[in-house]
Amino acid sequence: MSLSLPSTLFARTGLSVGAALLLFALLSAATSYQYLIRPVAKRAADDLAALLVLSSQTWVELPPATRPDYERELDRRHHLRIRVADSALAGADTTQPYLGQLRQALEHRLGFVTPIGADPATPGWYWVDIPMGSRTLQVGFPDDRLGERLPLALLIVIAGGAVILLLTTLMMVRHIIRPLERLESATRLVGRGRTVPPLPVGGPRELANLTHSFNRMQGEMRDLLASRTTLLAGISHDLRTPLARMEVALELLHDSDPGLVAGMRGDIAEMDRLIAAALELARGSRLEALQGVELNDQLGALLEEYRNERLRLLPAPPCRLELPVQAFRRVVGNLLDNALRYSGEQPVTIACGCGDGRALVRIIDRGPGIPAGQREAVFRPFHRLENSRSRDTGGSGLGLAIVRQLCELYSWEIELTAPEHQGLEVRLRIPIPTEAEP
Repeated sequence: MSLSLPSTLFARTGLSVGAALLLFALLSAATSYQYLIRPVAKRAADDLAALLVLSSQTWVELPPATRPDYERELDRRHHLRIRVADSALAGADTTQPYLGQLRQALEHRLGFVTPIGADPATPGWYWVDIPMGSRTLQVGFPDDRLGERLPLALLIVIAGGAVILLLTTLMMVRHIIRPLERLESATRLVGRGRTVPPLPVGGPRELANLTHSFNRMQGEMRDLLASRTTLLAGISHDLRTPLARMEVALELLHDSDPGLVAGMRGDIAEMDRLIAAALELARGSRLEALQGVELNDQLGALLEEYRNERLRLLPAPPCRLELPVQAFRRVVGNLLDNALRYSGEQPVTIACGCGDGRALVRIIDRGPGIPAGQREAVFRPFHRLENSRSRDTGGSGLGLAIVRQLCELYSWEIELTAPEHQGLEVRLRIPIPTEAEP
């Protein structure tokens, strides 16, 4: 099972920096322990072992009358207690490295292994058996002298430094990512054909240059699209003028072959439709104001204009939302035209509904359908399936391109699927903002 990295640059940077700082903290702690804490603790253990042995020897050499004063002075100055052993010591905590070093230091000074243990009667103290002549003395020291524990101050410095470095790095990364996020959002909107205001230019030189280049590119694209629309509008006007003259000329050809005249009229009408579709595609990047409408009413009004008995709108609960009405009618109208054109005499079903923060419009026909490998290609301009090249069924090849363009412009989703029966199902998903949900 492979681990997946976070998808955002901020999360990946934070994870990388956090892992690096964790390794740094572990390395710092290990190095400090090996080359600083451990040598100091070893010297402290040697000093304590020497003090324990010397204290025992001094106690033995003193007269019995002065020993109580010596014991009090030893406790006051060195926090050591000394007594004659009268019972065996309980086992000490063997996980303390300092006790092991102290045991080795005592063995080095005494020439034999001596036990280190605890006495339940004196909690918080460790005791060492030190044989002196015919008796065994027990010298005790408090557990706060276990000097090989990693000092709390060092841990605070390492952990605090790592946290400060991590937070500083994340703040710097966040400062860099903010303009990148704005640029990514603006790029996505521009890719859908929208116009965004110029982004603020600032920050590091590289980001400022990138933002400036994006603003300049967007201005050039806006000028290019405006020039394209103007050019296509001019071409459309110039082409329709001779087409109109051809229509007038056909009206004057009374003695010509009726079939030839009808064919020429069909060609002229097809050219006019193609010009209109191309112009519609060129103008499709203009945003339209939203209007509060009822989805069922919009679909019902659109179907009334068709006056086609093959179109069937299924009843659905009310669904109110804000729509660019003309763009919605163009999208659904193009989809209905395709469904009617390719489904023969079979009925076309339209269903709609609202839920999960979006509206769904489904158009289902019983035509030949579209192969799975062609369902994305049909949205490209002038792309037509092989079986749709005849004049009777073949369109201009721009209808679905206009649909895709408008869907991207308004952040709608369009999907072509194969229903259980023969045919094609088109699903149009329209996001509903929270305040506009029914």
